[in-house]
Amino acid sequence: MRKCPMCERGELVKAEDIIFNIDSYIFILKGERCSKCNEEFPYGEETQKTIEVARKLGVWPEPLKLHRSLSKSGGGLILRIPMDIERQMKLKENTPIEITKVGNKIVIEPEY
Repeated sequence: MRKCPMCERGELVKAEDIIFNIDSYIFILKGERCSKCNEEFPYGEETQKTIEVARKLGVWPEPLKLHRSLSKSGGGLILRIPMDIERQMKLKENTPIEITKVGNKIVIEPEY
């Protein structure tokens, strides 16, 4: 068995129930899941099939990569979210969010 590339403690085991949600469409993929941290790794061909179906349904988002700088406020850093993303994700002032560190990336998700 292979070690998990995320936590490096668990082993990857086969999973046939990886849930992938795109714009309220639920896809179930096959892949591997870490026995310790539960990080999921869908197989490449499964992911590609899902992307193709989502594109046909018109729900696959086009990749968006923006470059921003952080600002300082008090004892912390501030990240400004562009207005087009604000509109697309229906974000409002005081929307609760969840911030997660995944490897060397920061994932920000609204808590609807």
